[in-house]
Amino acid sequence: MSKVLKGIRVLDFGRYIAGPFCGALLADLGADVIRIDRIGGSEDRFVMPVTEEGEGALYLQVNRNKRSITLDIDSPEGKDIVRRLVLTADVVIANMPGQTLVKLGLDYETLKALKPDIVLVAPSAFGGSEAMNERLGFDGIGQAMSGGVHVSGLEGQPTKAMVPVVDFATALACAMGALAALYERKTSGLGQKVDASLLQTALNFSSGLLIEEALLGLNRQGTGNRSPIAGPSDIFKVTDGWIIVQVIGSAMFKRWARLVEAPELIDDLRFASDQTRGENGQVLSACMAHWCEGRSQEEALAALGLSKIPAGPVHSPQQVLNDEEIAESGAFQWMDYPGLSVPIPIVLAPMNLSRTPLQVTQRAPTVGEHTDQILREIGYSHEKLDSLRGQKVI
Repeated sequence: MSKVLKGIRVLDFGRYIAGPFCGALLADLGADVIRIDRIGGSEDRFVMPVTEEGEGALYLQVNRNKRSITLDIDSPEGKDIVRRLVLTADVVIANMPGQTLVKLGLDYETLKALKPDIVLVAPSAFGGSEAMNERLGFDGIGQAMSGGVHVSGLEGQPTKAMVPVVDFATALACAMGALAALYERKTSGLGQKVDASLLQTALNFSSGLLIEEALLGLNRQGTGNRSPIAGPSDIFKVTDGWIIVQVIGSAMFKRWARLVEAPELIDDLRFASDQTRGENGQVLSACMAHWCEGRSQEEALAALGLSKIPAGPVHSPQQVLNDEEIAESGAFQWMDYPGLSVPIPIVLAPMNLSRTPLQVTQRAPTVGEHTDQILREIGYSHEKLDSLRGQKVI
């Protein structure tokens, strides 16, 4: 089957999520992605450990379809191997502070001098601002600095998302940037640097709030799960769990009011628009909560569905895995991994192509699993590999 990025080689120096998931997406599209690991394994490999060797859940997800080489990239011999690998590559991914990139010879100017058509994908926490260039940051800091956390949770208690939405979205942006740079390279013959940052991604998420605040100065506060801009839009308890219901627009509101047997709300001026329904959302949420009392999740969702009201179950992680509809959608690919007695559910990419589909064909690599194979491809002999291993370069 044809692959979009067949023949493209990517060197992935990424860590944690933003860099590695970008590499995984390029690998899903058919690129040969080589993960550069520290000897013994890089630190992000062991976050949320689930295997006997300590590999983490996120590592298994964002490093599928890759090969792994272990390398001391601080050593002169390691830097020489990096240079030789760069000469064979099309894309380098490195989410590191700017000074670290320069120290390791992975900054764009150094890479460009070595290979003018190379594409460097360099996500960071805060972008190119001199004031923040060397500061370290993770997903939650991007969320918090964007204004989004301030309006999450309850007033007086900001709450961030517990899943790393900013990291994953930054990786998606990086993958799009890499594809754009490779596409442009066909015309110019030149590479370029792709910048992205966690903060800029998070600011995009908060952009509506920021524009509204600049113009209206509303100083919104947290309202829990209840939307401040429409209603009823909230999470509600049913007899066997929770559901989320989101009513937006007057036509949908009228259908909802008839469903909950409160047609008098349709002509109530407090609920004349999405804006006023959001402002008076506590009343609507209380009405919806009363309707949910005594109904099971299945019963409530069935009735809402018949009235064409968007709603869904609030799943625990185990319930997600047990959901037959999600499984039938093709959301997961179950894969074996060394040392595990059961397969793991790799979540497939959020997009696909009909004629040249994204594919997950390989599990995440064990530490340095392909070191000898990759170095032999660029000309290292068995004897030289033994020597490098003895020097602890690989």
